[in-house]
Amino acid sequence: MKAYVVGGAVRDALLQRPVNDRDWVVVGATPEDMLDAGYTPVGKDFPVFLHPQTHEEYALARTERKTAPGYHGFVFHAAPDVTLEQDLQRRDLTINAIARAEDGTLIDPCGGQRDLAAKVLRHVSAAFAEDPVRILRLARFAARFPDFSVAPETLALMRQMVEAGEVDALVPERVWQELATGLMETRPSRMLEVLRDCGALARLLPEVDRLWGVPQRPEFHPEVDTGAHLLLVLDQAARLQAPLAARFAALCHDLGKGTTPPEEWPRHIAHEARSERLTRELCARLKPPSECSELALVVAREHTHIHQAATFGAAAVLRLLERCDAFRRPERFELALLACEADARGRLGLEHADYPSAPLLRQALQAGLDVDTARVAAEAQARGAKGPQIGDAIHMARANAVAMAI
Repeated sequence: MKAYVVGGAVRDALLQRPVNDRDWVVVGATPEDMLDAGYTPVGKDFPVFLHPQTHEEYALARTERKTAPGYHGFVFHAAPDVTLEQDLQRRDLTINAIARAEDGTLIDPCGGQRDLAAKVLRHVSAAFAEDPVRILRLARFAARFPDFSVAPETLALMRQMVEAGEVDALVPERVWQELATGLMETRPSRMLEVLRDCGALARLLPEVDRLWGVPQRPEFHPEVDTGAHLLLVLDQAARLQAPLAARFAALCHDLGKGTTPPEEWPRHIAHEARSERLTRELCARLKPPSECSELALVVAREHTHIHQAATFGAAAVLRLLERCDAFRRPERFELALLACEADARGRLGLEHADYPSAPLLRQALQAGLDVDTARVAAEAQARGAKGPQIGDAIHMARANAVAMAI
């Protein structure tokens, strides 16, 4: 019975990147051997155990065989006679198929070190095509390692998988899981580029894929193409270290431009309402967390008004804050400003431009929040006001505060 560190821990150590956790593969053992040694079983589909002291995962070496379409149709075989090399052969990418023995020796039957040096994402074997999740995983690895290229033969295999309908078998929850991880990587634009190159983006996120080839007014968008703009916006969101909800809002903010009639190009009148509707449909399909979907809807509907806030009077600023529910949910509004700042800077040559809307709206919001609404309500009640009249009094108090602030 021998244990080897495998996968991401070995890869990241070779890249001199931080190693946050380690996965182990055990060769020459049975489940009974692991239980006798004090390990705790946790695996559902195949034998995985937690180390009694470190609680790291130890999986028995295994092989797998495809039995049905999609990514659920697999039969796993774990037994003492399964070799380390056989276990490594079933992995997705060569850079993830390197093992390290306890003495530090590297076992690399698939050429992972070579591809790390060449900065190439390459599939281990034709078995890559048996699991469509691997397309998503490769795309998010491209976002994590933006200077890595996809091997031509791997890209060709991914295209074949898409054409065969493999990605159509992916359940929305798994798509969201991989998409969310990719959005949080160093350069999320690379994930979309890879998915688009292999044809998977059109199948998984058709609302997003439609943005390419749609022009915008060059005086506002020097990059012109709406898809190119989206890539810049996502990378700006990453540069701003935006949380997931803001990055997802950035992804969805301009979806409506993909449905603008070509005869109206390069203008996109009322694209905000279409963006909101398409975002709602996308969220109903992918089922992201509510904080992501709710923020995305606000940004899709209001991003143009947020951009224009510096030209608004106090009344219009107050209406914008109220539509965004900023007084009740100031933290969410702050994320909306972050997504809109990424949108404004996600334009060719404007990556470092100032974004005056953000400080103005923050100042206006704080002024409105500083209003003692309980006191205003009590004074209105003392004058005989009821129901909506009390709300009107609070609105007027905030309007005065916002007017003084800006």
